Order: sequence, then C-alpha cells, then structure tokens
Amino acid sequence: MTLNWNGKRVLVTGAGGFIASHLVESLVQNGAAVRAFVRYNSRGDPGLLARLDPHIYNDLEIISGDLRDLPAVQQAVKGTEMVFHLGALIAIPYSYLHPAEVVECNVLGTLNVLLAARDFGCPRVIHTSTSEVYGTALYVPIDERHPLQGQSPYSASKIGADKLVESFYCSYNLPVITVRPFNTFGPRQSARAVIPTILSQALAGDVLRLGSLETRRDFTYVSDTVSGFLKAAESRGLEGETFNLGSGREVTIAELVELAGGLVGHPLRVLQETERLRPDKSEVMRLLSDNRKAREALGWQPQVSLEEGLQRTLTWMRANLDWYRVSIYQR
Repeated sequence: MTLNWNGKRVLVTGAGGFIASHLVESLVQNGAAVRAFVRYNSRGDPGLLARLDPHIYNDLEIISGDLRDLPAVQQAVKGTEMVFHLGALIAIPYSYLHPAEVVECNVLGTLNVLLAARDFGCPRVIHTSTSEVYGTALYVPIDERHPLQGQSPYSASKIGADKLVESFYCSYNLPVITVRPFNTFGPRQSARAVIPTILSQALAGDVLRLGSLETRRDFTYVSDTVSGFLKAAESRGLEGETFNLGSGREVTIAELVELAGGLVGHPLRVLQETERLRPDKSEVMRLLSDNRKAREALGWQPQVSLEEGLQRTLTWMRANLDWYRVSIYQR
C-alpha cells in the first residue's frame, strides 16, 4: 500500500548529508511537508540542501541544532508524523581520530531522537543503520541475522545506536523500523567515499591515489536507497524489523578502477597511499548484501545497475568537478 505523502509532516535528521538530501528531495516531490534538521554552524550552511532546486529548497522548514542537545531534538520532532533519522558522523577515518565525538553524536544523538519520538507519540521512526555494523563478512551473502562486529569506532557507535532502537521498540513499543544501507553512491556524494574519490581523480588525470584495492563492497545507487527508505515508511506491521538495502552484487576496488577507466576513456594507474589504509584488524574486507527480506516484505529491489549508476554519477561530477579537492585526502 502506497502512503499518501501529501501534506504529511515529516522530519529528516542529518538532512544536509548525502543520502538525506536525496531523501528530502523525494519527499518534497511527493508532497510531504518536510522539516530538515541540520547541524548548526555560524555560516548558516545547510549542507547539501543548498544544492537542491530552489523550488524544493524553499519548501523546506530548516531547523539548526545538534543531535546531542535533547531540547533541540524535541523542538524538531514535536508535531511531526514521521521521523527519518539519518543524522550521524559517518567517516571511518575521522572516527579513528575522534572516537568520543562520534560516539556522542551517533549514540546519544539517536537516544535523543528516540526519547523525543516516544514522548511526543510519533507514529513512525525510520532509523538508519549501516552495513559497516557487520564487519568483515563471516558468511555471504550477509543477511540481517549476521553477527554485528565493531571493527571501527564508527561501526561500534552505529551498533550502539541500532541496539538502542531495538530496546525502545521492545521496552516502549516505539514504532520504529531500521534500514541498513550498504555502500550508497551517486551525485552529490563527497570524496570521503571511494566512488567519488576514484571518479574525481579519473576526471582530473590518469593517476589515482587510493588505499586497499582488495576490499569487496556492495554498491547501491542513491535513488534505490531512497526508495528503500520510503517503502519502509509506507509498510505496516513490520515495526521492530531491520532491512538490508544492498544490491546483492559485490566488486573489488580494483574492479571499480577498471570500470572508471572505461567510463573516462583512458587507462588509470593506482598509487597506494599508506594514510588511506585502515588498520589491519579494522579493515572490512567483504560486504555483500542478502536483500531477500526487503524484497519480500517491502517489495523493494534495486533498479539502477552499478554501471548505469557510475555513468550517472560521472555525468554529474563532470559538471561539478570544482566541488572536489582532487589532490587532498578527505577523511
């Protein structure tokens, strides 16, 4: 059953981020009244929301604050009919440097969203997990029953957040669903992620500076990830459940480089830089999604192939290459 989004009061936390900005865009296009919670800064910078079409941007109610501040989160949640919680500090290399900040934002921030949703009686919360909580696969494809392994401070913080969500469902019957995206990519993604790192360097020259080439990842185009969020929000009787949102196809980083070379039309040479490598025990070597649960329960399935998604992303990046600092390692 498709939800009528027209006029529905929706909150998106972390709205200035990559996936969230695409979700906000889709919600507004579907007629929702979107309140966008973004992290405060003195520049009044709403993140990637500023890159949306003005007709969409001008329809938003933007609230600035910090997820760690409960009154700010309460103000954002109050009066909404649905919360999409995407706010988090997500960069794994950053979590090595500042684990306390990452834990405070991702765990305490999630707790505050859950408290506010419980206290205001919010009818539905969609919580965002990550495939990083699985760590290096113990078996593939990875289903939702796979053990959780905290191989970085970031992944540990998300495991903590996921378990808080589980506890609020069990303890307070909070109507929450967890979606667990695998490696999402597409337009507007920063060079913190590997695909824009590869494509931006490929557009600028023929030498790529990368970390490990052996790791295997399951990449999902951003419109498919957003579709998974919306289908989870539209579902009924699935409260307390977790759903993988992955393509079910894995590639190595070396294979991605080869695909990128074909797209830009010239061979690419890779220089492996030590600073881009994760600590040995922290590196997640293999992620491959079993998405059967989402297919069967949500009616969700990816529509955009890796190759088509790479082409769409490359086209966008050609027009926005000045947005990327190609020579700098973005943690």
